[in-house]
Amino acid sequence: MINVLIHGCTGRMGTTNVRVFHSDKEVKVVGGVVEKGNPFVGMDVGEVAGIGRLGVSVSDNIEDYISLCDVVVDFSVPSATSRLVDVALKHKKKLVIGTTGLSEDIMKKILEASESIAIVQSPNFSVGVNLMLELTKVATQVLGEDFDIELVEVHHNKKKDSPSGTALKILEVIKSIREDYKTIYGREGIIGERPKEEIGVFAVRGGDVVGDHIVMYLGYGERLEIVHRATSRETFSRGALRAAKFLMTKDKGFYTMKDVLGF
Repeated sequence: MINVLIHGCTGRMGTTNVRVFHSDKEVKVVGGVVEKGNPFVGMDVGEVAGIGRLGVSVSDNIEDYISLCDVVVDFSVPSATSRLVDVALKHKKKLVIGTTGLSEDIMKKILEASESIAIVQSPNFSVGVNLMLELTKVATQVLGEDFDIELVEVHHNKKKDSPSGTALKILEVIKSIREDYKTIYGREGIIGERPKEEIGVFAVRGGDVVGDHIVMYLGYGERLEIVHRATSRETFSRGALRAAKFLMTKDKGFYTMKDVLGF
């Protein structure tokens, strides 16, 4: 049995994590934590997630549950993730981190912590998205300079960071092949012809879109698109569940979904 603490348990991803992790017979949700001031503090974690009572109350103090868990699953906000890393390091707890919009300083803290504890960090835990990253790498290598590359991402109107963490990861993959590419975020006015070394990144926000990512390779007479559309947040939670199980065999180290999936 894997004892799991859900960090950010009342958000869109947090409640989905509670439902998915609770549905797995090998997992027990032993705690749920939120930021101070959250209106759900004191309520049952399961009831907030819509699956009935689990006998676990939502807390705004991670110390209430940290000693009970084997791994903390974090889909929260960068400031909360930063504090979580300190607590997990103190108590030697494994971490699955899906929070996006992490700064360089927070990533540095995560990497330093991974020298003592096991951490899986990814901007997207979808199996399909992580395969998309591999396909993008191959397409960028094969198509070369004959194709212009553009990147579009679409998310719901409540998303706080832009571009998405997944879009930035896709961009990182492309630029690892084409180091000369310069990124432009949107276009407006009379800007002249498109330079060959330019890659446009466009963020669209609206409605309840879970997450779409499209990489376009635009050539003469043909166009290749690599597209991933998430229709349910459960795909991210199921990836996070795989990551949590993966960590149970690790004492320390920094891992990504590429490690979890064995790419």
